[in-house]
Amino acid sequence: MKMRLLGALVGLAIGFAVPAIAQEKEVADPEIRRQLDVIDSKFDEAFDKNDAAAIASLFTQDAVDVTPTGVFSGRQAIEKYFEGIFQQWHITDHKNKLDHVYELGSHLCAIGEWSFKATSQPAGGYWTRVYSRDGDNWKILAMVTLY
Repeated sequence: MKMRLLGALVGLAIGFAVPAIAQEKEVADPEIRRQLDVIDSKFDEAFDKNDAAAIASLFTQDAVDVTPTGVFSGRQAIEKYFEGIFQQWHITDHKNKLDHVYELGSHLCAIGEWSFKATSQPAGGYWTRVYSRDGDNWKILAMVTLY
């Protein structure tokens, strides 16, 4: 059951990204990119402080986080997931790098890279995020993380 859900969510993320990429309508507005860079910086800072609550606050209430280890739905489940990571690993130097941003109707689809050191060993991979407006701010609605 979980594998089906994981497959469906990955397919959904790809389904969101591919039409946007195919249209090649990358967001050129520097203010939007700056706002997403701020979210990345907050994510990095919270990660380095092992602050799962601060990371979870960057997501919408009904967000979905698809990771290689499972699918986490809702802000509380995402916070618990990150708490588990911080209990298991000593992570430093977390870095997000925003590569591309595409308009997706009233949402944004962003593609980027991540890296960190886990117990002195480097790790890294890629992410795709769908951002949704929350008042005047953008929040992460969906995130797929790949190693």
